[in-house]
Amino acid sequence: MKFTANITVMPLKELLDPQGKAVTESLHKLGLSHLENVRVGKHITLQVTAATEAEAKTKTEEACKKLLVNAVMESFEYTLTEN
Repeated sequence: MKFTANITVMPLKELLDPQGKAVTESLHKLGLSHLENVRVGKHITLQVTAATEAEAKTKTEEACKKLLVNAVMESFEYTLTEN
């Protein structure tokens, strides 16, 4: 079976997000001062081949923990859809 994993990686809430701060400041300069607390992350989409959804979840989490996410600075969440 094939699955699509949609992964969202974000900086940990406890850490300063310099990109988010820069975007917030730019938005304010554009007159959008009502927008606050911008956090900048990344979105990753990948295809997973697995026999079951549980196996696809395991493979997705393994990819996140081994390569896609820096656990010291980032958190992740994901959804799986069967193709």
